[in-house]
Amino acid sequence: MTMLKKTSRTFYIPISSLDLGLREAVTSAYLCMRAIDEIEDHDEISDSLKVELLRGVHEAFQSPHIIEATQKVLAPYASVLPAVTMQLDEWALLCPSTAAPIVFRYIGEMALQMSEWVEKEWNIQTEEDLDRYTYSVAGMVGEMLSELWLWHDGTQSDLTKAVGFGRGLQAVNILRNRVEDLKRGADFFPNGWDFKEMQAYTRRNLQIADSYIADLKEGPALKFCKIPLALAHATVNLIAAGGNKLTRDAVLKIVSRVT
Repeated sequence: MTMLKKTSRTFYIPISSLDLGLREAVTSAYLCMRAIDEIEDHDEISDSLKVELLRGVHEAFQSPHIIEATQKVLAPYASVLPAVTMQLDEWALLCPSTAAPIVFRYIGEMALQMSEWVEKEWNIQTEEDLDRYTYSVAGMVGEMLSELWLWHDGTQSDLTKAVGFGRGLQAVNILRNRVEDLKRGADFFPNGWDFKEMQAYTRRNLQIADSYIADLKEGPALKFCKIPLALAHATVNLIAAGGNKLTRDAVLKIVSRVT
């Protein structure tokens, strides 16, 4: 939970309030995904090494000996990779055994798709390219969460809308991180798009996310999803007004309102 709080202001609050069992599963999944995300975004290692590491993680999460395989992949690079990445084996161990097949399948697939995007140099030219990218890094997170809701207490949800939930949250990050991304040579805006088109794309997916949570029954899944979605809507509105990042007070007020 200490690492979770350090790495995500948005998700620490909803994850920490989840039921036992589900909390460990979602924490494990989030930190594993954050670990591989730090490889994809690392600004001091070559793209070829990123591909090697991400594919190594993909193979490790398909292995019957995930912990040992993961350590073998990452250990040679302990001096350059952040702590959240080097502790990937610990985050995997945190997952309840009955949820592990769900979480590990998505971690492995996300690592593989991230490696493919690194090889493509994040070349996004069309809205279809953007859809594929946002699915790779976030849409499948929505799918995974839907499977975890079902695993935990039988909560049914729409997997297609779940993709929109994840995609919408990622699109907010793309808007918010535009300047930083361009500095590191990554442009996630399709050809000819400016903030107007990306905001429209973001709002379309957030509307799907609204529909996703409207279908959820009362319970931990709904309680969880309300918070990041409310923060995403507020951030898009802030960006449209010329701002960029919600203040801590604003975050706390929104969390209090939706919970």
